[in-house]
Amino acid sequence: MSRYQVALLRGALLYLLATAGVGVVLSLRPDLVGILAPTHAHLGLVGFFLSTVMGVAFWMMPRPGGIRQEGWEAGCFYLLNGGLLLRAVSEPWWRSSGIALAHDMFVVSGAVTFTAVAAFAWAMRRRIVTVETVRAMGRDRRGVGGAGQPGSDGRR
Repeated sequence: MSRYQVALLRGALLYLLATAGVGVVLSLRPDLVGILAPTHAHLGLVGFFLSTVMGVAFWMMPRPGGIRQEGWEAGCFYLLNGGLLLRAVSEPWWRSSGIALAHDMFVVSGAVTFTAVAAFAWAMRRRIVTVETVRAMGRDRRGVGGAGQPGSDGRR
Protein backbone atom coordinates (compact mmCIF):
# COMPACT_ATOMS: atom_id res chain seq x y z
CA MET A 1 0.00 0.00 0.00
CA SER A 2 1.18 3.51 -0.74
CA ARG A 3 1.47 6.11 2.00
CA TYR A 4 -1.62 7.93 0.74
CA GLN A 5 -3.69 4.75 0.66
CA VAL A 6 -2.66 4.17 4.28
CA ALA A 7 -3.36 7.82 5.12
CA LEU A 8 -6.86 7.64 3.61
CA LEU A 9 -7.66 4.51 5.64
CA ARG A 10 -6.16 5.78 8.89
CA GLY A 11 -7.93 9.09 8.37
CA ALA A 12 -11.17 7.19 7.93
CA LEU A 13 -10.70 5.65 11.37
CA LEU A 14 -10.11 9.09 12.88
CA TYR A 15 -13.30 10.35 11.25
CA LEU A 16 -15.15 7.35 12.67
CA LEU A 17 -13.96 8.31 16.15
CA ALA A 18 -14.86 11.96 15.55
CA THR A 19 -18.32 10.93 14.35
CA ALA A 20 -18.84 8.89 17.51
CA GLY A 21 -17.59 11.77 19.65
CA VAL A 22 -19.96 14.26 18.05
CA GLY A 23 -22.75 11.70 18.46
CA VAL A 24 -22.05 11.55 22.20
CA VAL A 25 -22.10 15.36 22.39
CA LEU A 26 -25.44 15.41 20.56
CA SER A 27 -26.92 12.86 22.95
CA LEU A 28 -25.79 14.91 25.95
CA ARG A 29 -26.69 18.28 24.44
CA PRO A 30 -29.82 17.89 22.25
CA ASP A 31 -29.98 21.68 21.94
CA LEU A 32 -26.96 21.46 19.59
CA VAL A 33 -28.62 19.13 17.08
CA GLY A 34 -29.52 21.95 14.68
CA ILE A 35 -25.93 23.17 14.70
CA LEU A 36 -23.98 19.89 14.74
CA ALA A 37 -26.18 17.27 13.06
CA PRO A 38 -25.12 18.08 9.46
CA THR A 39 -21.45 18.11 10.50
CA HIS A 40 -21.96 14.82 12.32
CA ALA A 41 -23.42 13.29 9.15
CA HIS A 42 -20.59 14.57 6.97
CA LEU A 43 -17.89 13.33 9.33
CA GLY A 44 -19.43 9.86 9.08
CA LEU A 45 -20.44 9.72 5.43
CA VAL A 46 -17.70 11.75 3.79
CA GLY A 47 -14.97 11.36 6.39
CA PHE A 48 -15.30 7.72 7.31
CA PHE A 49 -17.14 6.17 4.38
CA LEU A 50 -15.66 8.09 1.45
CA SER A 51 -12.10 7.98 2.85
CA THR A 52 -12.49 4.22 3.22
CA VAL A 53 -13.83 3.84 -0.32
CA MET A 54 -11.02 5.94 -1.77
CA GLY A 55 -8.29 4.18 0.19
CA VAL A 56 -9.53 0.70 -0.68
CA ALA A 57 -10.20 1.58 -4.32
CA PHE A 58 -6.71 3.02 -4.87
CA TRP A 59 -5.29 -0.06 -3.14
CA MET A 60 -7.37 -2.86 -4.66
CA MET A 61 -8.77 -1.73 -8.02
CA PRO A 62 -6.94 -3.19 -11.02
CA ARG A 63 -3.90 -1.32 -12.30
CA PRO A 64 -4.01 -1.93 -16.04
CA GLY A 65 -0.53 -1.75 -17.47
CA GLY A 66 0.86 -1.41 -13.94
CA ILE A 67 -0.21 2.23 -13.60
CA ARG A 68 0.72 4.07 -10.43
CA GLN A 69 -1.41 7.00 -9.32
CA GLU A 70 0.34 8.40 -6.27
CA GLY A 71 -0.25 11.96 -7.46
CA TRP A 72 -3.99 11.33 -7.76
CA GLU A 73 -3.98 9.57 -4.38
CA ALA A 74 -2.23 12.55 -2.77
CA GLY A 75 -4.57 15.03 -4.43
CA CYS A 76 -7.65 13.15 -3.31
CA PHE A 77 -6.29 12.83 0.22
CA TYR A 78 -5.46 16.51 0.63
CA LEU A 79 -8.58 17.82 -1.10
CA LEU A 80 -10.96 15.49 0.75
CA ASN A 81 -9.45 16.17 4.15
CA GLY A 82 -9.00 19.88 3.53
CA GLY A 83 -12.61 20.25 2.44
CA LEU A 84 -14.00 18.15 5.26
CA LEU A 85 -11.95 19.79 7.99
CA LEU A 86 -12.89 23.24 6.68
CA ARG A 87 -16.54 22.17 6.75
CA ALA A 88 -16.24 20.73 10.27
CA VAL A 89 -15.08 24.14 11.47
CA SER A 90 -17.09 26.52 9.29
CA GLU A 91 -20.51 24.87 9.24
CA PRO A 92 -21.22 24.86 12.99
CA TRP A 93 -19.71 28.35 13.21
CA TRP A 94 -21.98 29.60 10.41
CA ARG A 95 -25.09 27.82 11.77
CA SER A 96 -24.56 29.22 15.26
CA SER A 97 -23.57 32.78 14.29
CA GLY A 98 -24.76 33.55 10.78
CA ILE A 99 -21.43 35.27 10.06
CA ALA A 100 -20.85 35.76 6.32
CA LEU A 101 -17.18 34.71 6.50
CA ALA A 102 -18.19 31.39 8.07
CA HIS A 103 -20.73 30.86 5.29
CA ASP A 104 -18.13 31.66 2.64
CA MET A 105 -15.74 29.14 4.21
CA PHE A 106 -18.56 26.59 4.27
CA VAL A 107 -19.20 27.13 0.54
CA VAL A 108 -15.48 26.78 -0.23
CA SER A 109 -15.39 23.55 1.78
CA GLY A 110 -18.10 22.10 -0.46
CA ALA A 111 -16.21 23.09 -3.60
CA VAL A 112 -12.98 21.55 -2.29
CA THR A 113 -14.74 18.33 -1.32
CA PHE A 114 -16.47 18.17 -4.71
CA THR A 115 -13.07 18.59 -6.38
CA ALA A 116 -11.77 15.63 -4.37
CA VAL A 117 -14.68 13.48 -5.53
CA ALA A 118 -14.22 14.58 -9.15
CA ALA A 119 -10.47 13.85 -8.98
CA PHE A 120 -11.19 10.40 -7.56
CA ALA A 121 -13.70 9.64 -10.32
CA TRP A 122 -11.23 10.84 -12.95
CA ALA A 123 -8.44 8.66 -11.53
CA MET A 124 -10.68 5.59 -11.27
CA ARG A 125 -11.81 5.84 -14.89
CA ARG A 126 -8.47 4.34 -15.96
CA ARG A 127 -8.91 1.38 -13.61
CA ILE A 128 -12.45 0.38 -14.51
CA VAL A 129 -11.76 -2.06 -17.33
CA THR A 130 -12.80 -5.54 -18.32
CA VAL A 131 -10.89 -8.65 -17.28
CA GLU A 132 -9.95 -9.16 -20.91
CA THR A 133 -8.31 -5.72 -21.01
CA VAL A 134 -6.30 -6.46 -17.87
CA ARG A 135 -5.17 -9.82 -19.26
CA ALA A 136 -4.25 -8.30 -22.62
CA MET A 137 -2.21 -5.56 -20.97
CA GLY A 138 -0.42 -8.15 -18.83
CA ARG A 139 0.44 -10.24 -21.88
CA ASP A 140 1.69 -7.17 -23.76
CA ARG A 141 3.90 -6.20 -20.82
CA ARG A 142 5.43 -9.70 -20.64
CA GLY A 143 5.94 -9.83 -24.41
CA VAL A 144 3.77 -12.92 -24.89
CA GLY A 145 0.35 -13.51 -26.29
CA GLY A 146 0.86 -13.43 -30.04
CA ALA A 147 -0.80 -16.08 -32.18
CA GLY A 148 0.57 -19.49 -31.34
CA GLN A 149 2.57 -18.22 -28.36
CA PRO A 150 2.02 -19.20 -24.73
CA GLY A 151 -0.67 -17.03 -23.23
CA SER A 152 -2.49 -16.32 -26.50
CA ASP A 153 -5.58 -18.23 -25.29
CA GLY A 154 -5.86 -16.23 -22.05
CA ARG A 155 -4.72 -19.14 -19.84
CA ARG A 156 -1.72 -19.00 -17.55
